[in-house]
Amino acid sequence: MTRSSSETDRPVQAGTFIKTVSPHVVEILGTTALDFGVLDAEHAPFDRTSLDLMMLAGRAARLPLYVRIPDFEPATILSTLDLGAAGIVVPHVDTAEQAALIVSRARYQGGVRGFSSSPRAAGYGTMSYQQAQEAGDQSLVLCQIESVEGLANVESIAAVPGVSGLFVGRADLSLSMGEQGSRSPAVLEATARIVRAALDAGKIAAMFVGNAAERDEFAAQGVTWFVIGSDQSLLRQGAQSVAVGAGRPRG
Repeated sequence: MTRSSSETDRPVQAGTFIKTVSPHVVEILGTTALDFGVLDAEHAPFDRTSLDLMMLAGRAARLPLYVRIPDFEPATILSTLDLGAAGIVVPHVDTAEQAALIVSRARYQGGVRGFSSSPRAAGYGTMSYQQAQEAGDQSLVLCQIESVEGLANVESIAAVPGVSGLFVGRADLSLSMGEQGSRSPAVLEATARIVRAALDAGKIAAMFVGNAAERDEFAAQGVTWFVIGSDQSLLRQGAQSVAVGAGRPRG
């Protein structure tokens, strides 16, 4: 289903997951036309020290970096945003109550985020108290919908004030639904419902896709924030495309 122009006024943005703990990856991606990167602290071996290093590279490369956090504990959200993340992608958000709690932990005004003027997010003390809070409260909070329970509550999650958007997690959603893949008719129908919920609430519709063809497919439905593949898949695809012995067995 193609969306009307009023539903697609947001510019389409594309980034990729970064799963390799290397500032050089960020530096290289910063030379491309990608809009952002997402450090995958849920499924890749990032700790606070490595996230800090990657954020430093992001600032140098002028590439905004988001973080898919491993949980939504207060310390996790606080440290991630203090390091200078442009926002957080929060996995396994199943209820509006969880979404409200996440927003509260990510916000100064009306929330419970602890304040310090010393971290990167506050310009190492160069921003005023008000400036630092205003800048911090602009961070995106994307709730990942990837379970039957989350799908059942998707409209109420989207309606939570402070939730910036919904991120479709088709792989885990497929598992939760007992389906055999992210392109099964039931999963695609669920994806459309999540996208619709985000758009109806005036929020960002976001998702992971494997390639540019899927990006274009879902952009027609109103999705405007895409994570396409990862540094790992881009490296593998690039290497495979020039390999002379493509398809040879590894021994």
